[in-house]
Amino acid sequence: MANTLIDEVKSRRTFAIISHPDAGKTTLTEKLLLFGGAIRDAGTVKGKKTGKYATSDWMEIEKQRGISVTSSVMQFDYHGTKVNILDTPGHQDFSEDTYRTLMAVDSAVMIIDSAKGIEEQTLKLFKVCRMRGIPIFTFINKLDRDGRTPLELLAELEEVMNIESYPMNWPIGMGKEFLGIYDRFHNRIEQFRVEESKRFLALNEDGELDDDHPIKENALYDQTLEEIMLLNEAGNEFSKEKLADGSLTPVFFGSALTNFGVQTFLETYLQFAPPPQPRESTVGKVDPLSESFSGFIFKIQANMNPAHRDRIAFLRICSGKFERGMTVNLPRTGKQIKLSQSTQFMADDRSTVNEAVSGDIIGLYDTGTYQIGDTLTTGKDSFEFERLPQFTPELFVRVTAKNVMKQKHFHKGIQQLVQEGAIQLYKTRMEDYLLGAVGQLQFEVFEHRMKNEYNVDVIMEGQGSKIARWVENDDVNDNLSSSRSLLVTDRYGNKVFLFENDFALRWFQEKNPDVKLYNPMDQ
Repeated sequence: MANTLIDEVKSRRTFAIISHPDAGKTTLTEKLLLFGGAIRDAGTVKGKKTGKYATSDWMEIEKQRGISVTSSVMQFDYHGTKVNILDTPGHQDFSEDTYRTLMAVDSAVMIIDSAKGIEEQTLKLFKVCRMRGIPIFTFINKLDRDGRTPLELLAELEEVMNIESYPMNWPIGMGKEFLGIYDRFHNRIEQFRVEESKRFLALNEDGELDDDHPIKENALYDQTLEEIMLLNEAGNEFSKEKLADGSLTPVFFGSALTNFGVQTFLETYLQFAPPPQPRESTVGKVDPLSESFSGFIFKIQANMNPAHRDRIAFLRICSGKFERGMTVNLPRTGKQIKLSQSTQFMADDRSTVNEAVSGDIIGLYDTGTYQIGDTLTTGKDSFEFERLPQFTPELFVRVTAKNVMKQKHFHKGIQQLVQEGAIQLYKTRMEDYLLGAVGQLQFEVFEHRMKNEYNVDVIMEGQGSKIARWVENDDVNDNLSSSRSLLVTDRYGNKVFLFENDFALRWFQEKNPDVKLYNPMDQ
């Protein structure tokens, strides 16, 4: 294989940013894009009155609410490295989208709010990263505000996450007294809010300032030196091996909003983050440097361009080289497809991509061909990559069109939006439509998008929480359906029981031992 292709693959860094809502995830993404030259002016997520929206929040409801509910994909060049960032939704109702996104990356950046520490959603997403054994880099954010002490934050990180930590830098003060960071890795001090020429102060071999400098007269400087000495003596040692297998996380302190510490973080991250990694498949691990093209669909998004009613399937390339117009296999159907329409992303700004290599994320225009989890291969290869996680819905609503004259648009909207995987569609024996989701917010987003993208007002009647169990081999008598154990079919035609509660599920199983039920999450 040509060295140029190997070099191209090795220059890729593909990561997701994970955190609890409002920890500063989208803001950090914006600042990284700013350094990559991908945007000229970073919008803040909450700055709605200025008309400046975050580049990675393109959907109308995201602009109104100031939250991310979809995973955005952005690519930029930085000093010869091609960086693919996946900005994931922080809201817990959209964790399924985030889980699938984490299957498409080689490392993760975890953001922690210095005042709040580790929050519930961060912990959930962290566990998925650990399960996959992917390297995790930690950015402790909002140092320009008063928060918890750095030592307390590190202790919580290690205890709650059960991971070793290594601070690459250390804050000098916090909030109004925040002076900057002591950069252990680069052996320098980076000052906060000073002229560019005065930003970095070199440290001597002992890790101290040689020259007289006003910062030395501040008690916070001496306190920082004491804490650094403690870290050097009692802290963990830095280990590339432990970082690579996800058992040690490098920790960076900074402030995404004021753009402090972000460039230092980016440059250090790029030194240690892994290039594209091998992927598990039905024929063993697939080498990213292999010549044969392969990849998998981890996300489908309808109406990224509402004017065109288009649908994009997001493909993570796992090996070889993508070339526009190439023919690929879709092992799930046994058919071949010509990939003639492809795109790369800068949030909602897209450009046609003619070539891409392992590690890149590209979008394929989809007319209903793809499903989430589909593998694409070339030549005689017909393997499939490991299955993506599918959550079992817990909340259900009955949905109908307010105006019966808009049934055609109603059906089209539902069919397209359920393809994205955030909500699931079921039909009762009476042909009623039920929607299932992990969280309430998904229904609100569905209602909003049906109105704005398909011009259909919907009526949603809450059905409460249910326990969904699929029927093995679809071998079941329809007469077993009742209000407490409702029999429905999913969009693939599989039979599913929706049980009112645990008691109803156990009672049904005792009365009908021949009916074999399963939960897709357990498979």
